[in-house]
Amino acid sequence: MTPEALLRSMFDTAVAVADPMRSLAAHLPQKPEGRVVVIGAGKASARMAEAVEAEWGPCEGLVITRYGYARPCKGIEIVEAAHPVPDEAGVAATARMLDLLATCGPDDFVLALISGGGSALLIQPADGIALSEKQALTQALLASGAPIGEINGIRKEISAVKGGRLAVVAHPARMLALLISDVPGDDPGDIASGPTVGHTGDAARALAALDHWGVTPPASIRSFLEAGGDPIRPDDPRLARVENVIVAAPAQSLEAAATMAQAQGCSVEILGDAIEGEAREVARDHAARALAAKGPLVFLSGGELTVTRRGDGVGGPNAEYALALALALDGAADIHGIACDTDGVDGAAEVAGALIGPETLARARAVGIEPEDALARNDAHSFFAAIGGQVVTGPTLTNVNDFRAILIARPT
Repeated sequence: MTPEALLRSMFDTAVAVADPMRSLAAHLPQKPEGRVVVIGAGKASARMAEAVEAEWGPCEGLVITRYGYARPCKGIEIVEAAHPVPDEAGVAATARMLDLLATCGPDDFVLALISGGGSALLIQPADGIALSEKQALTQALLASGAPIGEINGIRKEISAVKGGRLAVVAHPARMLALLISDVPGDDPGDIASGPTVGHTGDAARALAALDHWGVTPPASIRSFLEAGGDPIRPDDPRLARVENVIVAAPAQSLEAAATMAQAQGCSVEILGDAIEGEAREVARDHAARALAAKGPLVFLSGGELTVTRRGDGVGGPNAEYALALALALDGAADIHGIACDTDGVDGAAEVAGALIGPETLARARAVGIEPEDALARNDAHSFFAAIGGQVVTGPTLTNVNDFRAILIARPT
């Protein structure tokens, strides 16, 4: 198996293990008697709904997923909306979901299917905040380099559905929330901004985070935060009948990829499943490790990297990591790498990520592209498109965040 084929196979294995059709059934109870309502939001939520109906048969419910990520369901309605910046379709679908939950009583059972991407798809701004203002804030936060935990903390403060508020609407019904984690640390409160989990932050912390990352919010949002908030705390009695269960997480996908690499005769070192930081800086650190190592060895890592926008290019954290990795390796022999988002979307592009190898920089320069310039302009997707280095999967129907692998093929 070539290095490129092995790396791509490890990524495909990591995605397959997190497919809800494989991961969800073991956590699904027998279908309760009486009324059952299924709701959900996220890039994997339609696939999760499909998995539920494969076990339970047709169900009443409404799930919101990203455009292009719908799946055929017999009873559960699947609605598509925008990600990563929310749109009116998401607002309308969320309003309908809230209306549906408001009809639930103490004898009803609500199954919530939550995955990464739900923060943008499950959208109802707090009173006095317009969708356009939340869209502007989302775009600024995504360009700021702020880690996802801080972004989601801000989102919770200005939302009518995040931070446990969705679950409160369903009270007093019993709720089981099945979650696919795409966040470092697998904190249920961070997955899709915790619509079924109480919030531990506050408005003052959100304001401090905005100031720290140099983001100036619209006036209405700053005024709303300055007036304080009314968060739903984890010990709120209205959350007493809510159970949150993670059914798939990055660690499981990395372990599956490790098993595959070992079967091909490689040693494996997992650097962590919750790595955060600036994509290009993490890439330089990983390149230094690779240059000092002997193979056959694979370094695996997951988590969620960020990109501080400095230029006008088209890119995402995985492609930027791959480009920075190639630059730091500088054509080193027998070292190859892959960096992809398991949901098939790196940044806002319909590209999962990229593959790199010893020839990456030379191929680019041969067609007149300067890698250093592409990195400076945050133009990694254009860079890899020009040299045929992109990994394009289409919708993977799951989301356990970044997958990165570096293969040192040279022998010890």
